[in-house]
Amino acid sequence: MKLHKFRQMGMNIVIDVNSGAIHVVDDIVYDVLDHYKSNTLDEIIINLQNKYSKEQIKEAYDEIMQLEEEGLLYTEDPYKNIILNDNGPSYIKAMCLNIAHDCNLKCKYCFASEGDYKGERKLMSPEVGKRAVDFVIENAGPRKNVEIDLFGGEPLMNFKTVKEIVEYARKREKETGKNIRFTITTNATLLNDEIMDFIDENMGNVVLSIDGRKEVNDNIRIRYDGTGTFDDILPKIKAMVEKRKDGKQYYVRGTFTRENLDFYNDVMMLADEGFKEISIEPVVLEDKHPFL
Repeated sequence: MKLHKFRQMGMNIVIDVNSGAIHVVDDIVYDVLDHYKSNTLDEIIINLQNKYSKEQIKEAYDEIMQLEEEGLLYTEDPYKNIILNDNGPSYIKAMCLNIAHDCNLKCKYCFASEGDYKGERKLMSPEVGKRAVDFVIENAGPRKNVEIDLFGGEPLMNFKTVKEIVEYARKREKETGKNIRFTITTNATLLNDEIMDFIDENMGNVVLSIDGRKEVNDNIRIRYDGTGTFDDILPKIKAMVEKRKDGKQYYVRGTFTRENLDFYNDVMMLADEGFKEISIEPVVLEDKHPFL
């Protein structure tokens, strides 16, 4: 029974995770939800009496109760019992490989601590990558289709290993009858003709990172010398997307923070540049981070 609640564009939004129901609520309901499951109505009235009247609180409480009774709030996970009672074998269908424990950018919101994940900056060896391919195949069971995501840091800093892993996987496909779909996420700074041709030929999906408008992107996605990346990566991303014709998958992906709550304008800017597949997602950071 999980809720996700947040404020965006002047609206109070509440999502019931298990049912998928989305509610836009007033301030009173939004605040009462913080106390609803852990306090009685009388306790909630005491907790919020300096902000709302008793009648307002009771009305909001009754509204929440009605939504709960109708299965639109605090719903149970429909797959909970299936998962708890499933004693069958488990199979792997996907793996994310951290190809480069390093990055050539210094994005201010980076959850990976600028690529090193608060550890040593290193690149994955081809041998480790090949063993990972074998592990996925050996543990996929009857699954014919498996996926390997090439991630970082910036995976194109280790392009030689990327190529060796893919070439090895193609060989193992023929030997085992598996179909291995590769995806890669890149900040686009290292794209060139050779790399773009390889990605286009071998990747089922490519995720290209850019945060939208130049002033937004260059405030966050910066190099180690503090300079922005927009003017460098936009033409490279366009060139990569141009190759992804005939239904080949790609995403131009951005992250929004409190610095660009008007991220609609970033979506529109990317659309105006001709991109059809756009994803703008909220930043993921620890509580009280200045970008939240």
